[in-house]
Amino acid sequence: MSQMPQQAAVSKCPSCEEPLESGDRFCGACGYDLSAVPARPDDSPTIALNGAVPPPSSAPDGVDWPVARDSDGFGRPAPVHAAAEVPGTDSGGSPLPPHPPAAPPMPSAAPPMPSGAPPVPRTASEPAAPGPAAPGVRFDHPAGPEQEPVHGPEAGREDGREPDAYPREPDAYPREPDEYPLQAPDPRSAAAPPAPAVPPAPAAPAASEKVCVACRAGRVDDDGYCENCGHAQPRERDHMEQESGPVAAVSDRGLRHHRNEDAFSVGCTALPDGAPASVAIVCDGVSSATRPDDASLAASRAAGESLLAALPRGTHPQQAMHDAILAASHAVNALAEEPETAREQAPHQNAPACTLVGAVVTAGLLVVGWVGDSRVYWVPADRSAPPARLTEDDSWAAQMVAAGLMSEAEAYADERAHAITGWLGADAYELEPHTASFKPDRPGVVVVCTDGLWNYAESAEEMAEAVPLDAAARPLHSARVLVGHALDGGGHDNVTVALVPFPAPPQGAGSA
Repeated sequence: MSQMPQQAAVSKCPSCEEPLESGDRFCGACGYDLSAVPARPDDSPTIALNGAVPPPSSAPDGVDWPVARDSDGFGRPAPVHAAAEVPGTDSGGSPLPPHPPAAPPMPSAAPPMPSGAPPVPRTASEPAAPGPAAPGVRFDHPAGPEQEPVHGPEAGREDGREPDAYPREPDAYPREPDEYPLQAPDPRSAAAPPAPAVPPAPAAPAASEKVCVACRAGRVDDDGYCENCGHAQPRERDHMEQESGPVAAVSDRGLRHHRNEDAFSVGCTALPDGAPASVAIVCDGVSSATRPDDASLAASRAAGESLLAALPRGTHPQQAMHDAILAASHAVNALAEEPETAREQAPHQNAPACTLVGAVVTAGLLVVGWVGDSRVYWVPADRSAPPARLTEDDSWAAQMVAAGLMSEAEAYADERAHAITGWLGADAYELEPHTASFKPDRPGVVVVCTDGLWNYAESAEEMAEAVPLDAAARPLHSARVLVGHALDGGGHDNVTVALVPFPAPPQGAGSA
């Protein structure tokens, strides 16, 4: 049986001088084959120099012995000879194949440029063009097929560490970078993404267009809603105020109704003798009829225009009031003449209808006229004098009281109290305009109003308490106060009130 060659009796590796242990056949640090070390002779020959014999273990003075290089990075000296340079045998005892010759050194990754060719400039981020692939070296984009990694004794490294999968020499082959530079991005995908679409700001409405009361930026469409924020706009008739000379009127939708079905008309004119005259007309649309808001608006305009045209011609104010009521009735009746298509779509609709009450004030005469349940009150400036209600309602309650069937308190407590018996409209039973003339003996103020106000101040005394003391001097302010009184009371109906000072002040005088 063959035996392994005996290890030489040495205590340090001849190559790296690393301490050895008994029985080691190879150096544990550098892998040096210790079987090739000749046995140390028993004697220690010395060379006599100047008759002195140095100690056996010390080196002669003046000899420059090579020192092992500390190049492995771990504090261990690198061997003088590589393990692959020492002949040896494989596990079967056969000699190892000769070591293949080392490849010629290669320059860095850039391939050699042809003579005379100018160098190509390259930015720092641009990767270097790889040269021809050397054995055991692979680039990100190899020029040829990939080579299999080399293993075995040929792949050993001088420092004795575990050989890499791809053998390389420090100066001959460039090290493979830890991170490969990215390829240049595709200009199509590298382009900046489009900015997110921002909705355009709403265009500012023209000066002639209505502006939203909520956002103050959007235009109000024909249906009454803002095109920008969608907010429903208050209709023009939800709250109206007007002042004409000494006369003023205010109308409000109230707190319960979805629209204002009241309307008014105020104005000033002069009689043929130059005496001033003030006119106020107030109309209340009948909610159970079709288009009550159109009916009240048409009636108030027709009656006001009729009075302002008749009085300057010398027509008596009471006659002018009668004619104005007739003109208003014709205007409301005209609203019932609808196209055939409209009647086919809503065959059960009734005709538009409304009530009317008005007052004409001159230098010494007060004329009132009415159809329906809207009222006129007289409130003297001297509150010590009694106030008075100047109209009688065309209602079921008034008829019960006039017939002596019920007391006023009982009649107006009945649920049928506000059912009207007279109105303006095509389906009215008969038109009976009511007019009356008065000659007050003291100054005061005339209150012309719908039931939306007098429901909260029904008697003359209650109305006088609600009217401000300076109503004759500040009619517009006082009208606002009366509308507020109704709203504070509940605002169950539309509220409209007009105030006319008596006697009529000279032309040009207005509210203070």
